[in-house]
Amino acid sequence: MNLRESWLLFALGSAFFAALTALFGKIGVAGINSNLATFIRTIVILMVTAGILSLRGEWAKPSGLSWHSWVFLVLSGVATGLSWLCYYRALQLGPVSKVAPIDKLSVAFVIVLSLVFLGEQASWPVLVGGGLILAGALVIAMF
Repeated sequence: MNLRESWLLFALGSAFFAALTALFGKIGVAGINSNLATFIRTIVILMVTAGILSLRGEWAKPSGLSWHSWVFLVLSGVATGLSWLCYYRALQLGPVSKVAPIDKLSVAFVIVLSLVFLGEQASWPVLVGGGLILAGALVIAMF
C-alpha cells in the first residue's frame, strides 16, 4: 500500500486535525461571536489552501469543471459553512468533550445518506460501526 495515496492515512489525518479543531476552537470562541470566529477560521482555511495549491503548483482554471461539479461543490460549501456555524456555536454553549462526539454523528448520517442517495452497499462492519457511533453519541449526550 502506497501510504502517500492511502485513503486511510488521510482519513486518520482528518480525524486528528478535527480533534485539534475542536480543542483550539473551544478556546478560540471564548469571548467572541461564534459567527465571527467561523469567518476568521474560513479566511485562515482559504490562506492555507491557497498556500498548498501554490507550493504544489496545482492552480488551474475552474472553467474546465462541469456544471454538475460546480453545483455539488457549491452545495458542499454551503453545507460546510452551516456545519461550522453550528459547530462553533455549540462549542460556545457546551463542553467540547460532548460537542465533538455529537458532531461525529455525521458519520452515522453519511452512512445512511450514502446508502440512500449514492447506492453504496451496506455491510455488517459499516452498519455495526455506525450503530456503535450512534450509541456512543447517545450515551455522551444523555449522561
